[in-house]
Amino acid sequence: MLLRRRGGVMAAGVPAPPQVAPAIARRAVEWLVELQAGQPSAELREAWQRWRAAHPDHERAWRHVESTHAHWRGLGSPVAAAAAQAVLSRPGSAGRRQAVKALALLVFTGGGLAAGGTALPWDTWLADERTGIGERRTLRLADGSAVTLNGDSALDIDTSLHRVRLAEGEMLVTMRGARLLPLTVETPHATLRALGARFAVRLLDGATRVSAFDGAVDVLAGSGAYLRLAAGRRTDVTPGGIAVPVAADEATTAWADGMLIGAGMRLDEFLAEVARYRRGTIACDPAVAGLRVAGTYPLADTDRVLRAIAAVLPVEVRYFTRYYVAVRPRG
Repeated sequence: MLLRRRGGVMAAGVPAPPQVAPAIARRAVEWLVELQAGQPSAELREAWQRWRAAHPDHERAWRHVESTHAHWRGLGSPVAAAAAQAVLSRPGSAGRRQAVKALALLVFTGGGLAAGGTALPWDTWLADERTGIGERRTLRLADGSAVTLNGDSALDIDTSLHRVRLAEGEMLVTMRGARLLPLTVETPHATLRALGARFAVRLLDGATRVSAFDGAVDVLAGSGAYLRLAAGRRTDVTPGGIAVPVAADEATTAWADGMLIGAGMRLDEFLAEVARYRRGTIACDPAVAGLRVAGTYPLADTDRVLRAIAAVLPVEVRYFTRYYVAVRPRG
């Protein structure tokens, strides 16, 4: 059934979803599943009540989940079916995670519709793994591969198919030892396959950047173009095809160690990288954009990085607010 928003209420009597972060929406759905799976313990109920009381958005999300599920329960609706599948799936299993995602989408978007007229990045927010701005995380896949996520990244993992999907951001993959099956990495622009390789994948505006450091990576574009990317090479994949490979720069993976290396990088490009690790905006005056930056800088303290830049280049850093910083000519 298609649910359409009309005057603040969805068709067929279903209330319009509240404007809450998708992560909160998913947690509200998880609470519903946990409470319905068997006899909930007193500890579980207490934790659920604490979560509801922790923030008004938590309570709003829970009330929407509760009312929507009650409305559709027993009517053979997709919402009821998804809820039943989630409850019956084994706790912690991939099947339950997928069922929870499907239920969250149905409850809060009507099966993919934007809530409140604003498109929300549900494929990103509902990903299996997600990092915040400035956060990094290393995951171990079932085959022993290590995947390090950069800040503000999202990854879906399908262990049964040796496949991951990068929905947002950047990751570094390190595969060790002999293996029978390749790891498949999917992005909006390409499908990548590798055996025993070390490579990085970054989503740009309208493109996927792939850098191979050890081993080879098979790159298949959505257009059907194919390339075997050799170690030490980098390419960008767009809807139009695969760019001619160029030399890969190992320094671009320094973020995995919490560092940013400016090896003669333009100042505007350097500041754009710094901005990925802090909330807000860093504006660069065109008059100083072409200055070159050298050195190694810690990403854990972006204010310290900005102070260091002002100490070695003829620029000044002005904080208009906590979230808006301008770098301009000194004086």
